[in-house]
Amino acid sequence: MKNRALLEMSVETLEAAVAAARGGADRIELCENLSVGGVTPRRVLMDQARIRIGLPIYAMIRPRGGNFHYNDAEFAQMKSDVVLARETCMDGIVLGILDARGRVDVARTRELIELALPLPATFHRAFDEVPELVDGLEAVIRSGASRVLTSGGKATADEGYREIAGLVRQAGERIIILPGGGIRPVNLSRIARETRASEFHSGLTNLLPEPERAHQRFEDGVRELIRVLEEESSNLLPASSGD
Repeated sequence: MKNRALLEMSVETLEAAVAAARGGADRIELCENLSVGGVTPRRVLMDQARIRIGLPIYAMIRPRGGNFHYNDAEFAQMKSDVVLARETCMDGIVLGILDARGRVDVARTRELIELALPLPATFHRAFDEVPELVDGLEAVIRSGASRVLTSGGKATADEGYREIAGLVRQAGERIIILPGGGIRPVNLSRIARETRASEFHSGLTNLLPEPERAHQRFEDGVRELIRVLEEESSNLLPASSGD
């Protein structure tokens, strides 16, 4: 049993997914077009990743970049993509829907989550755009999501670690708070210590596969994140444990 927090890596290519797995990641968030925050991956990428990767894979369910308020046609596409995620044997889905006022759209989110069952769902960083995080977290919990990916309403988790820590306390055992947004080996230690979260999310977007040997650099970056989590394992125990 691993005596450290879980590490989820966000990837947009099969090669990056394989590199993340080699580096020791515990879970993959699979998407395409990370330059806009990620959209639903094509079926061929889901199929290939499922064949090559033994780790849990969560598929992004997002029809386009931009805001998170979707029209009826886009919502219908999201429902089709949830079905696709099930058909391709994904292990979970990642989604986020807001209403016209920027609040969590509980009804539509719940509809997609129920359609995905028994797959668990992560509510992604659309959460960071809600006007009030405390109320937003309660809305996400009502939607049935298993976890929420957040930078604490700030541009990065390094800036929002205090807010994330508050969300961890508010969540208790009801939902998992997954800090993400600009997490790197150089800042993960402080974020881990301050938030005491049990899972962390990174895309290492500074190591996107472009130059030569980028996939090896990406794999090495994942290994370094794991090393930091192992060093901080004693600080990641729940505050109520008495450690």
